[in-house]
Amino acid sequence: MEEGSRSVPGSCFCGMVRFEATLPSLFCAHCHCSMCRRNHGAAFVTWFAIPRAELRILAGEDRLVRNRSSDHGTRSFCGVCGSSLFFETTQHPERIDVVLANMTEPIDREPQLHVHFSDRVPWLSVADSLPRLGGASGFEPIAD
Repeated sequence: MEEGSRSVPGSCFCGMVRFEATLPSLFCAHCHCSMCRRNHGAAFVTWFAIPRAELRILAGEDRLVRNRSSDHGTRSFCGVCGSSLFFETTQHPERIDVVLANMTEPIDREPQLHVHFSDRVPWLSVADSLPRLGGASGFEPIAD
């Protein structure tokens, strides 16, 4: 492990899938896209990304189910309890996105921004001062 890095444990709800992510993370963001909302049953999902090589599955790899959710994305979840765990995209094959809520210890940063903010649900009031990205790509600066 290089200087300044540390591993943080995480797991699914039932504990069958256990993993660790070696920090530093690449980013941490709240995603408001419709796929994340439906996949998690929530108004938004908070993800952080690490280089793919920095994720280690410690237990339950045989319980992971991978779902091709779009032409470029794959979501992984626990086949026992259904917890959504990871997102991979061919647009950034060098990284993997991890659901922050599944970590059992803090990571190295707080959420930094909102992405796909134009797609947010109308019943959620967001009162923080984090940057908001949206538009057609989900990553264009917007004013709200």
